[in-house]
Amino acid sequence: MNPPEIVVDCLGQRCPLPVIAAARRLVELPVGGVLRVLADDPAAAIDIPAWCRMRGQELVGTSTVDGSPAFDIRRAH
Repeated sequence: MNPPEIVVDCLGQRCPLPVIAAARRLVELPVGGVLRVLADDPAAAIDIPAWCRMRGQELVGTSTVDGSPAFDIRRAH
């Protein structure tokens, strides 16, 4: 996979702040662009995939970046 075009650092923020940040920044990308959200709040593992399903965006995958959870979201529309 190509590297994300935008990385949003939400480490230390409690949900729903990572979801709000993702929503605000995703619109900056062209359709097909990838946004990475770094979020260590355990609720992010549930909230970010749920937000992607509700908004019709694609959760490309999750990984660990420098020891922190990372969520890659591809803009679908």
